[in-house]
Amino acid sequence: MPQRASPLAPFQHKTFRALWSATLVSNLGGLIQAVGAGWMMTTIATSQDMVALVQASTTLPVMVFSLAAGALADNYDRRRIMLTAQSLMLMVSLALAVFAYFNLLTPWLLLSFTFLIGCGGALHNPSWQASMGDIVPREDLPAAVALNSMGFNLMRSVGPAIGGLIVAAAGAAMAFIINAFSYIALLLALWRWQPPKSQNTLPRESFGRAIAAGLRYVSMSPNLLKVMFRGFLFGLSGIAILALLPIVARDLVAGNAFTYGMMLGAFGLGAIGGAMLSARLREVMSNEWIVRLAFLMFAGSCICLGLSTQFWLSWLLLLPAGVSWVLALSLFNVTVQLSTPRWVVGRALALYQTATFGGMATGSWIWGSIAESHGVDLSLIIAGIVLIGGAAVGLMFKLPEFDALNLDPLNRFNEPELKLDIRSRSGPIMIMIDYKIDQDDVTQFLSLMADRRRVRIRDGAQQWALLRDLEHPETWTESYHVPTWVEYVRHNQRRTQADAEIWERLKALHRGEKPPVVHRMIERQTVTPHDDMPLKPHTDDHAIV
Repeated sequence: MPQRASPLAPFQHKTFRALWSATLVSNLGGLIQAVGAGWMMTTIATSQDMVALVQASTTLPVMVFSLAAGALADNYDRRRIMLTAQSLMLMVSLALAVFAYFNLLTPWLLLSFTFLIGCGGALHNPSWQASMGDIVPREDLPAAVALNSMGFNLMRSVGPAIGGLIVAAAGAAMAFIINAFSYIALLLALWRWQPPKSQNTLPRESFGRAIAAGLRYVSMSPNLLKVMFRGFLFGLSGIAILALLPIVARDLVAGNAFTYGMMLGAFGLGAIGGAMLSARLREVMSNEWIVRLAFLMFAGSCICLGLSTQFWLSWLLLLPAGVSWVLALSLFNVTVQLSTPRWVVGRALALYQTATFGGMATGSWIWGSIAESHGVDLSLIIAGIVLIGGAAVGLMFKLPEFDALNLDPLNRFNEPELKLDIRSRSGPIMIMIDYKIDQDDVTQFLSLMADRRRVRIRDGAQQWALLRDLEHPETWTESYHVPTWVEYVRHNQRRTQADAEIWERLKALHRGEKPPVVHRMIERQTVTPHDDMPLKPHTDDHAIV
C-alpha cells in the first residue's frame, strides 16, 4: 500500500518555505487592510451595496486583468513580475494610508484604492500560482496549493481580529500603514530567490498571440471548462458571506469592528481545518463529491447565518463555511494545474481566476443589491439556495480526477532536415499527413480524428481539414496550416504524453506498408527558379506530427 503523502511535504523545499513564510506576512497585512477598508466604508457610505462593493473592487481586477497577467507569467520572468506587482501594491497602500490619515477618503476614492491594490494582486497571482509547479515536484503540488490556502486562512483566523482591534483603537489609517509595511518581507524573499533559467530555443510569443493561445487552449479543453464553470458558480454564490459580513456584524448581531474581525477569524479558522482535511478527503472521496460537499456545507452556513441574530451562533456557522471555501477553491486550483501543461499553465490559472473572481465580483454586487432592497438576511438565504443548485450542476459537469491525463511534455519532436532556405518567420506552412484506412475501421478512425482535430486546434493549428481520396477511398489526408515555421515547431513542442496516445492509435489503424506519410509545405506565390529550388520528397517517421 503506498505511503500517504504528508500535507507538510512542500516544507522540505527551502524555496517554498521562504516564499510561503513571506507570503504569510503579506497576507496578514492584506487582511488587516481589508478589515480597515470594509469597516471604513460602513462609516463613510450611506448604502449597504457600497459596503459590498469593497469586496467587488478587490476581485474585479482579477476578472479583468488575469488573462494578460497569465500571458506575462508564461512568457516572461515570473520573479520580476511578482516583484513589480508587490512594489505596486506597496506604493498604493502607502497612498491609501496618507489619504485616510488626512480624512480625504470618499466612498468612490476608497473603492479606487482597493481596486488598484486588486490590480497588483491580479498581476501577482498567476505568476505565483504557476511557480508552484517549478518550486515543488508534481506529487507535492496538491499539498503546496493546500498549504498556500492554509497560510492565507491561518492569517484570516487572526488577521481580521487584529485588524478589528487596530481599527477600533487607532483607526483605519493605521491598518493601511501596517499593510504597506507587510509587503517588505515578500519583496525581500523574491529578491533573494534565484529560479533556474528556462532554456527555450524559440522566440518569445507576442503578447496578443500568447493571449489567443491561452484562450484557444482552454476553450478546447473540456476538463478545464468544467472547472472554470464550477469555480464561477461557487464564487458567484459563496462570496455572499464575505461581501455581507460587515453588515451581518453591524446589523444582525449588533457588533462593531472587533466583532467583524472575530467573525472573519472564525471563517479563517474553518479554512485552516479545510486545508488540513483536504488530503484525507481526497483518499476517500472523488474530486466531484468533495466539491458537492463544499457547495452544500457552504449553503447550510449561508442560510443559517441569514437566520441567526446571536454572535456565538453566527461565529460557529462561519467555521464550516471556511472549511468549504478552502476545499472547493484549492481543489479547483490543483485540478487546473494538473490538467494543464507547463507551457500554458499561467494562462489557464489566470482564466480560472477570471471565472472565479468574476463570479465573486458579480456576486458581491448582486447580494449587496438584494441586501439593500430586501435585507441582508434574505440575501444570504437566496445565496444559499443558489449554492444548492451549484452542487446539483455536478450531475452534468463532473470534475475530473487529478490523474485523468498525463500532461508531461512528449519531447519526441526533432526538426526535420529541410531542403529549402526556411527562416523562423517563413510561411504560411501547410502540413498534410496521408493514412491508409480499411473501410471496417473508418468509424473508429473518424472518432480518433475528432480528438486529433481538437488537439491540433488547441495547440495552434489553423484551417484543419480531413480529406478522402475519391479514386482511392482507402486514402485519407489530414491537413492544417500554421502561420510560420517557428509556429509549426512550437505546435509540435506543445505535444503531451496524453496526445501521443491518439497518434499511436491512429498508426495502429494505418494499413500502409510504411508509416503515415507527412508532407510539410510552404505556400508560395509564383516565383522564379532563382528564388526557389525543388523540394525533395521527405518523410519523418519518428517525429510527432
